[in-house]
Amino acid sequence: MTAYSAAPGPLLDVGTFLGRSLRHSVRSIDAMIVAVVLPVLILLVFVYVFGGAMSTGASGTDYLTFVVPGVIVLCAAHGSAQTAVGVNQDMTTGVVDRVRSLPVLGSAVLVGHVLASVARNLVSTAVVVGVALLLGFRPAASPLDWLVVAGLLALLMAGVSALSAAFGLLVASPEAAGASSFVLLFLPYVSSGFVPPETMPAVLRGFAEHQPVTPLIDAVRGLLLDAPVGTSPLLAVAWWGGLGLLGVLACGALFRRRAGA
Repeated sequence: MTAYSAAPGPLLDVGTFLGRSLRHSVRSIDAMIVAVVLPVLILLVFVYVFGGAMSTGASGTDYLTFVVPGVIVLCAAHGSAQTAVGVNQDMTTGVVDRVRSLPVLGSAVLVGHVLASVARNLVSTAVVVGVALLLGFRPAASPLDWLVVAGLLALLMAGVSALSAAFGLLVASPEAAGASSFVLLFLPYVSSGFVPPETMPAVLRGFAEHQPVTPLIDAVRGLLLDAPVGTSPLLAVAWWGGLGLLGVLACGALFRRRAGA
């Protein structure tokens, strides 16, 4: 009976802070607009400004069809990286200190931020997909393919959010937390998201082909277009599962250090 009655405690704590983070997101209209509008603007710029000069290599794929998976992943990574600011604000404004004085799970604050980030970014990513469909993007994915894509994107969002939360615990101010996530936002641009890696100079091509975002984009593109995906989904799971675990471990160590637990 004791084990049964104790089990809902941490879940209730996490649910409370998840709800808190989601309410903050809804109230921060400007942040929500940026999270949705910025990826849409990037999509429009690449398609209508740069699209005529871009080459998709020997495949001859229409550029809109080629670039949408990259923008979807960029949208997911961009929104998730903002977790650092929220975590840092909770650390620097005394929220965590108040939580530690209550009989609740202290790390529920971090878990709530990560889960809220995944929920927010699934919504913003769905908006970007909707805009892409309006522009003429025509995926050939089956319902199962869409489910796998959603799972891969959720894994990316959770991994980036966990790493971002660790950045938020590491730095001293919300401004530094926002800036520290730049490295996470840089990866989609030097990947297979916007041009094929074979069109890049040798050094950049090597990096683009062997970094965490490229197999994820290749997997999403292949699944959405009903094309062969090879080992890309497995590589994406390995990369982002590993990086997410690294973020969780780093969060645990940094949280104990900063909270004095």
